[in-house]
Amino acid sequence: MADYYDLLGVGRDADADTLKRAYRSKARKFHPDINKEPGAEDRFKEIGRAYEVLSDPQTRARYDQFGEAGLGGAAGAPDMGDMGGFADLFETFFQGFGGPGGAAGGRSSRRGPQQGDDLRYDLTIDFEQAVFGQEQEIKIPHLETCDTCGGSGAKAGSGPTTCGTCGGAGQVRRATRTPFGSFTQVAECPNCGGTGQVIADPCNACGGQGVHQVRKKLRINIPAGVDTGTRLRVSGEGNAGPRGGPSGDLYVFLTVKSHPRLRRDGLNILSTVNVSYLQAILGDTIEVETVDGDTPLEIPPGTQPGTVLTLANKGIPKLGNPVARGDQKVQVTVQLPTRLSDPERTLLEELAGHHSARGKQHHHHNSGLFARLFGQK
Repeated sequence: MADYYDLLGVGRDADADTLKRAYRSKARKFHPDINKEPGAEDRFKEIGRAYEVLSDPQTRARYDQFGEAGLGGAAGAPDMGDMGGFADLFETFFQGFGGPGGAAGGRSSRRGPQQGDDLRYDLTIDFEQAVFGQEQEIKIPHLETCDTCGGSGAKAGSGPTTCGTCGGAGQVRRATRTPFGSFTQVAECPNCGGTGQVIADPCNACGGQGVHQVRKKLRINIPAGVDTGTRLRVSGEGNAGPRGGPSGDLYVFLTVKSHPRLRRDGLNILSTVNVSYLQAILGDTIEVETVDGDTPLEIPPGTQPGTVLTLANKGIPKLGNPVARGDQKVQVTVQLPTRLSDPERTLLEELAGHHSARGKQHHHHNSGLFARLFGQK
């Protein structure tokens, strides 16, 4: 399905009046009684669904955070650790077969303040930020308790009144006759939403919702050693709860960008370095890139292609214990020349001849050959 804001033709910062005007205009255009084109009825239904979601601050906030996945009740519950959706489902199912005693009592908690929803924020950081940690500033849209009405949703000097539909019970009962007998089904009151109370004179600032959406700046501390998939919890920065209830939490999910030359393997960092065949044979000290900057690495004489050398304590700090740190593993690649100059070829052929003459001592002469060959480079 298309984005709800695009369906209504409004920006993501549209206020309630803008949404209402856009909805009325689109609904008139695609109403089945007026528009007989194929697909008009489906479009009309989509527009109605979009307005239903965006006109309510709470469902709009969930949609802004998660898209349509956030509107399915329990869709985000496993990640957030919020079991509210499952509890409501469990309660509704069993109350459908219950007697009159426990029905109203099960919903009584909904009249008072409730815990707000948890929120998810996805943050991408650089490789170095993940290694050493950093303080980061983010902006999140979340619901805050309305300052004007204190979360009650009613204008100053007024308050909620008992719902006339359910008599304050928060639920309505409906008898259903089936071939197996009559069953009484208990459902949430459609008039008051299960609270047992309605607001006759709603607060102008929040439209009677008791909360309003605010974009807030936050500074979060990213600890050293995090990796893609690490989840940071920021207490009390989720959505404010209905009727002045406490806020939920904000969960920041991290994604770490890959480094062009360094690769993470647990607490170790893997990299590759290229050396010439002469450096591999004679040995050398070279500069290697690490997260701490360029660091000297000794190439021992006679180093074979594929050898892995270790730079101790140049790896990833352990999350929660940054004193414990991994190593950097450097794999050595030996580059062989594809073209030789005439002097280089002469020296190599002379060296090859000395190696093939078995049983003879050429140590000092060979060393001289290496020095002359190395001087050619």
